[in-house]
Amino acid sequence: MAPMFQDEGSSSATSSPLQCFSMISLSPSLGSPYPWLKELKSEDRGLYLIHLLLTCANHVATGSLENANVALEQISQLAAADGDTMQRIAAYFTEALADRILKAWPGLHRALNSTKISLVSDEILVRKVFFEMLPFLKVAFVLTNQAIMEAMEGEKMVHIIDLNAAEPVQWITLLQVLSARPEGPPHLRITGVHQRKEVLDQMAHRLTEEAEKLDIPFQFCPIISKLENLDMDKLRVKTGEALAISSVLQLHSLLASDDGLLKKKSPLASRGSNGNHLPRALQMSQGTLGELLEKEMGNGYSPSPDSTSSSPLSLTPSAKLDSFLNAFWGLTPKVMVITEQDSNHNGSTLMERLLESLYSYAALFDCLESTMSRTSLERLKVEKMLFGEEIKNIIACEGSERTERHEKLEKWIQRLDLAGFGNVPLSYYGMLQAKRMLQSYGCDGYRMREENGCVLISWQDRPLFSVSAWRCRK
Repeated sequence: MAPMFQDEGSSSATSSPLQCFSMISLSPSLGSPYPWLKELKSEDRGLYLIHLLLTCANHVATGSLENANVALEQISQLAAADGDTMQRIAAYFTEALADRILKAWPGLHRALNSTKISLVSDEILVRKVFFEMLPFLKVAFVLTNQAIMEAMEGEKMVHIIDLNAAEPVQWITLLQVLSARPEGPPHLRITGVHQRKEVLDQMAHRLTEEAEKLDIPFQFCPIISKLENLDMDKLRVKTGEALAISSVLQLHSLLASDDGLLKKKSPLASRGSNGNHLPRALQMSQGTLGELLEKEMGNGYSPSPDSTSSSPLSLTPSAKLDSFLNAFWGLTPKVMVITEQDSNHNGSTLMERLLESLYSYAALFDCLESTMSRTSLERLKVEKMLFGEEIKNIIACEGSERTERHEKLEKWIQRLDLAGFGNVPLSYYGMLQAKRMLQSYGCDGYRMREENGCVLISWQDRPLFSVSAWRCRK
């Protein structure tokens, strides 16, 4: 694993006087630009950044904006979008906290964001880099395609609904496998849903070209729509077709709802005397952010493995997701394969989401640290335009505006079970292919494991994505 907080000659964490950090006054009397901050060695800087982020978030959550501003000023002396992992993460969490504060003044917030332009070409490039440089989506595609192949054995008319039709590589691979079927390829129809016409046009061109080359009867049906506004009638599922549904990193956005105003109370402000105030699910491998957070929060914090706790999982109700799942159930797909971020970012309080997202994004930033140079422009774009925007949505937004509501696999299992779907265990052959794909990256930090017939893809011991397959339970 790439070292996160290591400079030559940096002191060990044990020699870091953390108690001093918590006693340091955050008052402006320290003077700007706090020159002593620049003297901190790498690991001490990482620890102090965590301390400042938690302090700042607590001030934001309790509405103490003057203190939040002082903390932001100190963080700005240490954070850097082109620094080590912790400096980079801090830069984006700081931006997210500042954005949350600005939302209290809608006019100011709109004015500062009025000239932001989202270029389709940039968006496509960034997602392409994420797809190419990190193995998560490639592994998900291997597992999805294999589950669809097995469900469609012997079928002559196959219809696939792709709820995020952005990556033609997935279906090009499937076309090639289908063309080699002993009984010959089926007639294949793919309905692609995406909000950008340009993306769907590119998809249609690439897939039609490949199908002609392989002599497979093929039709691509584009639907330009946001997922939340999807008109189910436009899917046009025909009698006699065997249906498969593929959802890659989409369903969590349907959990968004008008769930009330910004929370004023922070867990940190009212923690128990033992200091054990963090979610039990928080833990990462030795020497990483989890260990640093544990040190920062004091001896009272005793993390447990990142798995489901013994208490029943409470589900945030979602009329929109329920409606979608009911509609999909009504279409009776032979298989529905779902890939989701495996993180608990749908907590009701700011502090809960900040702590959980610090862990998972530290792992994602660490993946890039192990793969790409710190000065790589492509890496900077992925961190800013993909991860940075997700962090901002998780931290700065509430209600229907907060769409990045990632949940753990256990909750998805519960939601799908309640919607009338039964789990289809992913096959041994599919998992073998996926494992080979993961090993081809030549980095032992990437891991995958089977859990309840589903697959979790991890960085070190931190699960980051889940893949599961389902069918209607009549």
